[in-house]
Amino acid sequence: MTGPETNIDHRGEPAPDDTATAVIIGRAGSKGLPGKNTRLVGGRPMISRSVEHAIAARTVGRVLCSTDGDEIADAAERSGAEIVRRPPELADDHATVDSAVRHAIEASGDRTGRIVILYGNIPIRPADLIDRAVDLLVSSGADSVQSYSPVGKHHPYWTCRMDDDLRITQWESNTVHRRQDLPSAFIPDGGVLAVTRGALFNVDPADPHAFLGEDRRGIRNPAGAVVDVDDEIDLLVAEAILARDEPVIPGGGHGS
Repeated sequence: MTGPETNIDHRGEPAPDDTATAVIIGRAGSKGLPGKNTRLVGGRPMISRSVEHAIAARTVGRVLCSTDGDEIADAAERSGAEIVRRPPELADDHATVDSAVRHAIEASGDRTGRIVILYGNIPIRPADLIDRAVDLLVSSGADSVQSYSPVGKHHPYWTCRMDDDLRITQWESNTVHRRQDLPSAFIPDGGVLAVTRGALFNVDPADPHAFLGEDRRGIRNPAGAVVDVDDEIDLLVAEAILARDEPVIPGGGHGS
């Protein structure tokens, strides 16, 4: 028996109080790669893979998909997500990630204290990534946990400015010339973002990252462990990795 204050998980059962709700976000409009959230990658719609990652996580009890697209909604629902239809004002180029997630949580009547945010255009992420993020969120008492990857050869020390006359100046003055001498630097890779409910609903118009809270933690991924698909090259990379890692079943299809 479930009461009015109980969340129902993706299996139709009461969700434990210590689990998180995953919100997968996917807009229908994409300029870099049209229809990217439903493009087939490894034989399945891209959005479906994020839904499957969320369902497989032991720390996730409920899986929502926030979208304004019919095809995205159909694919996500077939994969096991609850669909939250996003209003037009939260689906244009100016809408923020956190506003869409807040809408999904409120519109679904969700009462969880922890939210996992997943981008629908990331078909490849480590199998334990979501659980690692939620575990750290709980054990550290942080407001948010985000995954990061090393910047590699695109280190900020080696970036530069180029003016209208094509003159080059260093972004920052430094004397490091060898890669092995560069200080460690990481960039958010989009693989996962876990936040507390309190942080998510702490809205500050002057700070677009207020929803990450004050205590922000990170988990590290190896280079290439997360593939964020924004263009055709990213899609080719994802296809190549899945072809390498997912065995082909005789007669067609892939293993899982």
